[in-house]
Amino acid sequence: MSSLPRTEVRDADAALTRVKVCGIRRIQDAVLATDLGASAVGLVFWPESPRFIDPYRARAVAAALPPGVTPVGVFVDQPVEFVMGVARLIPLGAVQLHGSESIASFIRLTQRLIKAVPVTESFEATALDLVPPFVTVLLDAHDPVRRGGTGRTIDWGVAAAVAARRRTILSGGLTAMNVGEAVARVRPYMIDVSSGVESRPGVKDPVKLREFFAALAAVGPKTKALRPETTRD
Repeated sequence: MSSLPRTEVRDADAALTRVKVCGIRRIQDAVLATDLGASAVGLVFWPESPRFIDPYRARAVAAALPPGVTPVGVFVDQPVEFVMGVARLIPLGAVQLHGSESIASFIRLTQRLIKAVPVTESFEATALDLVPPFVTVLLDAHDPVRRGGTGRTIDWGVAAAVAARRRTILSGGLTAMNVGEAVARVRPYMIDVSSGVESRPGVKDPVKLREFFAALAAVGPKTKALRPETTRD
């Protein structure tokens, strides 16, 4: 069961903005994030990431999550058989593809699919019309080396154009200082934060986490950081 979508935007979803805290490596970070209102936690299984977590260690983190919180596995150009094996082991509620892999290769997965899309200077929102509607799009800063967690923001005007067309996860350089403005301008389905709440890669800072959720809650009821009901469309 997962709270992440397969269908087009519904009016009810605009009532709140969900939060995914990515790059989780420690149980205590996952517990605090969900206590504060995170709807999902991201577990990075790409070995070249400084936030990499071993699948067996990740299983222990996922087991500590309360009902209704989605464990999301993040993969970068890794074999579909490996992805499927990790998804079963944890088990994952959603799979995030953060490389150049083809979505078609992963259609057989039973987990929700998220496709990370780098926002470059030449990015056009209409290009995402080719992405199947059941795939949630995550917009992030372009970095072919680090593949996320860069601390760089993207063009929120471009992101708003995408969010108006389909369910969108906004990522890239979000912190307590800018998340309120980002949500107000983009109105995404979900926001994704990693480096903005860390003391160092893979270690979340309790103070920064609390400040982040407080800043989000201060935006207003339509962006309240509440955990959604678990649904499967």
